[in-house]
Amino acid sequence: MHPTVIALARDAAHRFSKQPCQRLTLLAGLGVEGDAHAGRTVQHLSRIARDPGQPNLRQVHLIHAELFDELATKGFAVAPGQLGENITTRGIDLLGLSAGTRLRLGAEAVIEITGLRNPCVQIDSLAKGLMAATLDKAADGSLIRKAGVMAVVVTSGMVEVGDGIMLESVPLAFEALEVV
Repeated sequence: MHPTVIALARDAAHRFSKQPCQRLTLLAGLGVEGDAHAGRTVQHLSRIARDPGQPNLRQVHLIHAELFDELATKGFAVAPGQLGENITTRGIDLLGLSAGTRLRLGAEAVIEITGLRNPCVQIDSLAKGLMAATLDKAADGSLIRKAGVMAVVVTSGMVEVGDGIMLESVPLAFEALEVV
């Protein structure tokens, strides 16, 4: 299967879940048009409280639909947008990408992966135990965060449900994703 955008969501208010939509406009250096998290500096309320001048490395949140499949086997029914993501993908290993990887979404939009999303306790407001289900342990005991990746918008463009996803560029040296 070719990597594909299977769902899109945005919300102008700072709510945990986002509202599904058929298309998004990504704005270079800002994020998703009409989304509360768009901006050059941090827009997540907890991060604004700590340092409002930080650059916004969390302009776009992507989750792989394969996570929803995995959660379903654990008894959790999660729909696209419910975990606060803007873009739900299928067919691409988001968690295995290097920081700095650029993806083309649809015909024009290009995003750059900045790091991992750190799941927060708000996830449990959807279903008790859901946050723990988005985490795992590696063989060495380190924590594996599976709640998606964050990105910034490099090139503006429209993204629609069903659009393809292509690797635009990959850094010369692999850099493991860290929480941003």
